Amino acid sequence: MSGSQHSATSGRPGGSEPADALRLLTMNTLFTGDVPARLGALGAAIDQSDYDIVCLQEVMFRRNARLIRRAAPAYRHFAHSGTALLKGGLVLLSRWPISRCRFLPYPVTGPVRGELLMRKGAQLAFVDTPAGELAVVNTHLSANRDDDWSPTNRYTRIASAELARLTELIAAISPSLPVAVVGDLNVPRDSAALAGFLTAAGLRDILADDTRPTYRPTPRWPSPPALDHVLVRPATGETLTGSADFVFQDKVTLGDGRQAYLSDHYGVQARLLRSG
Repeated sequence: MSGSQHSATSGRPGGSEPADALRLLTMNTLFTGDVPARLGALGAAIDQSDYDIVCLQEVMFRRNARLIRRAAPAYRHFAHSGTALLKGGLVLLSRWPISRCRFLPYPVTGPVRGELLMRKGAQLAFVDTPAGELAVVNTHLSANRDDDWSPTNRYTRIASAELARLTELIAAISPSLPVAVVGDLNVPRDSAALAGFLTAAGLRDILADDTRPTYRPTPRWPSPPALDHVLVRPATGETLTGSADFVFQDKVTLGDGRQAYLSDHYGVQARLLRSG
């Protein structure tokens, strides 16, 4: 964990929702192109939002993490792993204290590809919210370069191995804690691979049956699938309900006045309510 600060703040910051209603954002930030300008604009937008927890993928470098943190000072608690190159490219920002955090790498399997340099894995953080501790898993799985998610596809087999490791991580989290698994899983919402993972890990998809693309359509890929997810597991004896939708779909104004999309992915925001 890097730079997490603890405070005695009480109540829900910046909002009038019940204390046990938690707002979460997940977004793949795109590691290529005009990165500093886009991350600065994203950080400023996050800073003005009422999200409690923000999970980002493809931040990639420590300097990018510092840029986001400077642009979003309202988030006093911050976590990532690694030095110059962040493990998994994963960053978590929180309004609430982060008690502990660790990174779990996924198994390295073929084919050989540049993506292996990203050291894909999962970031597990325990956040002390007003409703109690919440386990948050921020992750980014390997991409499917064939756009073929059938069980025998070479990239589906890679995803299945990564999902199996992720299932082990979730199983080790105490059942007394609620769990939110978020990020770019690179498997479609209606895929057999995701369905099997949900069953094995005891998770529920907040956006179940919503197959709108979370990756921005392009002329070369006019109908991409829903690849970004918010999955939850309630604590024993409790319920964990919620709703979700997409954000940051339109162009925004960058610091120099240019209009640009923040990423090739949309953000997914969720409102989670813990009760019982």
